[in-house]
Amino acid sequence: MPSPLEQLSARALDWLGAHLDFFDPFSSSGRSAPHGKAKAALELALLCHRAARPDAGPDPLGGATALVRKLWQDPDFPGLFDELPAYASTYGLIYAALAPDGIDDTLCRDRLALLPPGFLAPEGKSPYQRVEIRYYAEKAGVRHGIEPYAALVPQSPLVAFRAAGSGAAHPEAGPGAGAPGPDDGAPLATPRAYALTHTAFYLGDFGRTDPRLDAGTLEHARELVRVTLLHCVEHDRWDLAAELVLAQFILGTDPLSTPSGAAAVDCLLRAQRSDGAIPGRSAELKAPPSATAGEFFGKAYHTTLVTALMASIVASPRPS
Repeated sequence: MPSPLEQLSARALDWLGAHLDFFDPFSSSGRSAPHGKAKAALELALLCHRAARPDAGPDPLGGATALVRKLWQDPDFPGLFDELPAYASTYGLIYAALAPDGIDDTLCRDRLALLPPGFLAPEGKSPYQRVEIRYYAEKAGVRHGIEPYAALVPQSPLVAFRAAGSGAAHPEAGPGAGAPGPDDGAPLATPRAYALTHTAFYLGDFGRTDPRLDAGTLEHARELVRVTLLHCVEHDRWDLAAELVLAQFILGTDPLSTPSGAAAVDCLLRAQRSDGAIPGRSAELKAPPSATAGEFFGKAYHTTLVTALMASIVASPRPS
């Protein structure tokens, strides 16, 4: 009988595979759906890049991998990044970092050449932003000026963030950083919770490497993830719950052996529809019954993809 993680992964991958037309920004389905066209394709590429396991038998990502290869060789695809100027440079860097093996990388190199002066330098960027840029720059093989991870970790969300009410505020958080979080009493405001999980992803290469944290830092990060995860389970915040379970794994914990991780997996299984989709980032934000196919995809794809990514990685053996 499949394990809970295997059930989550298989069902989610089935739904994603049945809706690849919506990930293709140039298909009629993709054009009709109200979601970020470039962002969805980049997220699909990340799933292919990090969830694939060469020893896993038949590849459930085969169709997704083929679509990513097609898009990465389409000269019109990088132009979509410019539709969101605030993210164009970040998307361009991620695009180059996630390029499939064996393709002509001319389009990626052309896009990297458009990065503005200073984008790959530390000045004016938070520690979290610098961790993110360093991660993708190294994947893309781009020279950068970001300091080593060892210098970034002490300032990063894994170390400097504190749960609401614990007293110490993160130095970047600005006015009110030490105050309680959202009205539902979250330990961290939502943007900070995402910064926490993504920092773990980058430092641990989505579960493929040891994030190299000292004992004190590791204990603090694990506890912050735990309390935030319990809150997300209580409030059916599915997207963050999936990300936090993956963060637990990256931080060296077996999520299913912890009350918070096991509760989160149960929460995601309850949220998952019979077709494999998880219908939104949270119970509050899920797609309404009246949603069209395109509207449903816009609500569901991200959380379903993140759940598939988490379950695929956590269900696999840790790298030796």
